[in-house]
Order: sequence, then C-alpha cells, then structure tokens
Amino acid sequence: MKTILIAHNYNETSFAAMSYHLAHHLADMGHRVVFMSHNPYFSEPVVVPKEKGEIIVFSWATTQRPTSLKDFVWYAKIHLKYKPDVIVGHFVGSNISVMVSKMLSFGKTKTFEYYHTLTDQILADLKKMSLKQRLLFLRKKLFYSLFCDVIVCPSDLAKKDLETFHGVKKGIVVLNPMMDRFVSKEIPDSNAIVISFLGRLDPSKGVLDLITAYLKYKKQNPNTKIILNIAGKGRQETEISELAKNNDGINYVGGLSYDKIDRYLNKSHFAIIPSKFDNLPTVGLEALMNKTPLLISTKTGLTHYLTDGKDCFIFEPTVDAIASLFKKVEENQDAFAQMSVNARQTFLEKFSVKTYCDTFSKAIL
Repeated sequence: MKTILIAHNYNETSFAAMSYHLAHHLADMGHRVVFMSHNPYFSEPVVVPKEKGEIIVFSWATTQRPTSLKDFVWYAKIHLKYKPDVIVGHFVGSNISVMVSKMLSFGKTKTFEYYHTLTDQILADLKKMSLKQRLLFLRKKLFYSLFCDVIVCPSDLAKKDLETFHGVKKGIVVLNPMMDRFVSKEIPDSNAIVISFLGRLDPSKGVLDLITAYLKYKKQNPNTKIILNIAGKGRQETEISELAKNNDGINYVGGLSYDKIDRYLNKSHFAIIPSKFDNLPTVGLEALMNKTPLLISTKTGLTHYLTDGKDCFIFEPTVDAIASLFKKVEENQDAFAQMSVNARQTFLEKFSVKTYCDTFSKAIL
C-alpha cells in the first residue's frame, strides 16, 4: 500500500471532480489517499473508509489561499504524520505540498505537478509584461526544475508550451476527464442554428473577434439562421454586453452557475471555442459530453484529439476565418445530427473519468 497526497478541491460537481474520483479509485485499489482540499473547506479531518484503502480529507490552516508560513507549518505536520510516497498537485496549495514533502523526505517523495494554463495564454491576457510577472515565471521555472519529478500536461500543446517557455522536459500527457452528466440531447429549433460560447471574457479567449466575425457575416448574409449566445464573465464583459445589446442575433446571458451549464450547451447546435491560446478547455469536454459538436480554434490543445468534419469544425482564430466558418456551418446543416452522435462518442472514448483514473494511476504508482 502507498500513501498518495492530492492537493486540489474535494468536490464531485466541478472540474475538480477528476481528483475526487482519482482519490476514490486509488483507495479502492488499496492505497491510502490524503486529500488537501482548499474548497470545500473542512474544519476537521474527514475519514472515508474503503474496503481496501482509505481517504483522509484535510483542509489548510485557514480558508484563505494557502500561501502563509502558517500553511507551511500546518502541512509539514501532515507530511510528517503520513509520509506520502506520491504528491499530486493542482493549482492552489500545490507549491507548499510539493516543496515541503520533497524537502522533508530528502527527495524520496515523488512529485507530480499539473500544468493547467499555457504561458502564451497568460501573456495574451496581460496588458504588459511587468517585472513582477517575469519574476513569477522565473519562480515557476525553478519550482519545476528543483521540486517536481513529473509535470502533468493535459495536452500535447501544454507539453510543448512547458518545454518552450520553461525549458523543462519532464512533461507527460494525460488528458483531463469530465464527469459524465449526460441525460438527453434537446434537439434545438431547426429554424435557427444556435452557436454558443461559454468561458472567460478575456483577450486570449477571442470573443471580441468572434462577435466582429458574426457581424461581418450577418451583414453579408442578412437572412442567416445563426444565433450567437455568449455566457461568461471577465475583463471584456462590459464591451461584450454592449455589443450584444445593440445587435440582433447576439445574446449575452452573463455568467452561468455550474448547474446551468449542461442545459445551456444542450440547447445549442454547436459550442464555439475561438481561443487564441488555450490548453484543454473544460467547456469543450462538457460540450462533447452533451452531444454538442465543437467549432474550435487551431490554437487549443483539445483540437489535436478531434477530427475536423466528424465531431467538430476546426478554424483559425481570425475574423475572416470565423466568418467563413459561419458559412460552412450554414451550408452543412444536415451534418449536425451525425456530428452530435460523434461528439458524444469522442467524449466516451477519450475523456471519461474511468479512462483518466486508469491512465493516471498507472503513471503515478
């Protein structure tokens, strides 16, 4: 039996469900899993007994982001008590868990750190490259080099980004999964073609170019059946909401709570991802899960695992290319039904939780 520590959110109904189910999978195999949960917060440890193993859920010293000396001391006590053989770190808290365990074990603990966000994407969303940001990049590079044995990349694009920007060649590719919540597909109204965007409204996501392309296409094709839905929050929210307010055919619905995402995607013919840089966008997996084929930029890591014309239409993230994409969609309306079936099949084959747990458990054990 091994002890595996996972630093993420112990949550079954969000993106973090990948770690929740991995923890249960490893415990079912007979291992002890110590889970450091930032959100939800547990004021007392929770023990989840399994037939062969167990899960012990902790939270950090406070409800704040775990970055303080108090969090370092708190985690050090947990490490010394459980002496984890393996660390799997995600986002907040992974720095402390990886560094402290590596030092206190004198290098024996094997550390896996996730590489969720592309550096290109961070740069695209920055107004300018400040000295502080340069120091943060340097700190991350040193962290990867000194404390991480393996960097887990959710796509080949992420692995390439890691090597290009940080000079680190410790990456392995393990595709992120999505918990299957599919019930049924609501066939959208045939009198319209509903194309929906869901995500952050930041420069790297390409939403302003998407709207510009739609207005250009609609001017050339005033009788188009395409309706553009946009959901999300971010730095460009005010500008996007004003554009939607002043143009027919564009609906801005604001941010969506997690329980409304499936219905939003289910009522769409296509989900569009016009990102200028993106790793393995979660909304893409959620769309495939809901039998909603994708319109997806070449600049995302997810594109490499899809087939143009089968479960998606692939395009360059430029205004002219997106305008041409709208024409292609309108000329291929009859393909939607089969693409919908194919999208669901792609999800089941490549992005299921079972596939992820089987693959990742082999990588860490």
